[in-house]
Amino acid sequence: MSFDCDAFISYCHIDNVGLVDGSKGWITNLHRALEIRVGQLLGEKPEIWRDPKLTGNDVFENTLVEQLKRVAVLVTIISPRYVKSEWTRRELVEFWKAAEAQGGVTFHDKARIFKVLKTPIPREMDPPELQPLLGYEFFQIDPNSGRVRELDEIFGTEAQRDFWMKLDDLAHDIAALLELLQNESSNAMPGLQGSRKEAVFLAETTADLKDQREAIRRDLQQHGYTVLPARGLPFIASEMKTSLEEDLAQCRMSIHLVGKNYGFIPEGGSASLLEIQNELAIERGKQGGFERLLWIPAGLSIEDERQLKVVNQLRMDPRMLAGADLLETLFEDLRTVIHDRLRDEPKIPQQKYSAEPATEGRGQIYLIYDQRDAAIVSQYADALFNKGFEVLHPTFEGDEAEVRQCHEENLRVCQGVLIFFGSTNEGWVRRKLREVQKSVGYGRTGPLPVVTISCVGIKNSEKERFRTHEAPVLQMEEFSFDSLLPFISRIQT
Repeated sequence: MSFDCDAFISYCHIDNVGLVDGSKGWITNLHRALEIRVGQLLGEKPEIWRDPKLTGNDVFENTLVEQLKRVAVLVTIISPRYVKSEWTRRELVEFWKAAEAQGGVTFHDKARIFKVLKTPIPREMDPPELQPLLGYEFFQIDPNSGRVRELDEIFGTEAQRDFWMKLDDLAHDIAALLELLQNESSNAMPGLQGSRKEAVFLAETTADLKDQREAIRRDLQQHGYTVLPARGLPFIASEMKTSLEEDLAQCRMSIHLVGKNYGFIPEGGSASLLEIQNELAIERGKQGGFERLLWIPAGLSIEDERQLKVVNQLRMDPRMLAGADLLETLFEDLRTVIHDRLRDEPKIPQQKYSAEPATEGRGQIYLIYDQRDAAIVSQYADALFNKGFEVLHPTFEGDEAEVRQCHEENLRVCQGVLIFFGSTNEGWVRRKLREVQKSVGYGRTGPLPVVTISCVGIKNSEKERFRTHEAPVLQMEEFSFDSLLPFISRIQT
């Protein structure tokens, strides 16, 4: 394929009218910024073109039809007027026909059409050709009023900053596709393909975590990973399942961001998109060579009872033991874990989980307790050591920095954590749980340790009513090693 023009911007004239007299239009600003940024990424100035005399009422010229046949990429600026315009509809159709004659609209799993959403419209109003495509949202929706504000400098510095972030995403993707097309024409594709890294499945999430998902997608792509899904998902549950299974089959890892909203339920389905993607990722994991990473923002507050039920089920799901991790950490900690996992070699198919508890120790177990409970804890420490485990204890002497350093080092290296609820209170126990979850920030590279809480010492109402979805809770009136067997089995699995 050989093209005279790198990109053509398809838009409606009304969307390029400046909101302030004398100011440049939104399309004009986008065109200029895109030309500069794509040129910086390619190392040469791209040919990006649009029809400046477009009014929506002109007769569609045959010369424009011929020009669209020699365009590599079409950038559509979607708005309420765009989907009503006969002119833009014709541009889209003509480009589509030309692309099909040249081998297809999709090239190496990348669409040659980019959908820029200037103003939100219902997805069903999109032209059929654009409905499967993911869009670049150049707008914000006020969570309180529900009003839409386009990313324009007249709405303040934050809107201007977000415009450039979205523009950079769009420019990177256009530049990557143009490089693929250029390499194809010069027969250099095999070398380029060989240098690309494997695919990662980044699950669709709810609106409250949209920015975090975009940040991860951008980060992965800039590091050379292919991020799937690469196009919009079907609305029908059965079709959606098929599309997701095809994407998951190509990936070695799936990443699921779990927010406060329940999310979209596809037509003909009964579960949310989050649940569907997670279940399909579990099935993919059974084939081996696959990891599943779920993330819940630290301190997430959930009001929707349906979503609260989903999150609690994820926390208690025994299938988290094999090839999966659930993190409740800061966002930056999640990004660190993602890259640590991807730096590792793909794993061999994992062994099946056995319900039979192992008795021969392996690894290090960190016992977290208050100094007043040292005598009680010594029974657990002796029993675990006799079973072959290395037992780690907190340090109680020295200055605060030394105590903290020892604690963080133990959290960094251990495979299991036993938290003792003895002479302390519930608040202390929950703080220790948070510290375990933050252990990725201490340089931990493996999965989070297996955690169990043991209520020991004098019984009281606070201990008896204590429950959490984050770890099993043992009510231990007296020491019994058998009660630790499920904890040990989870570590060794």
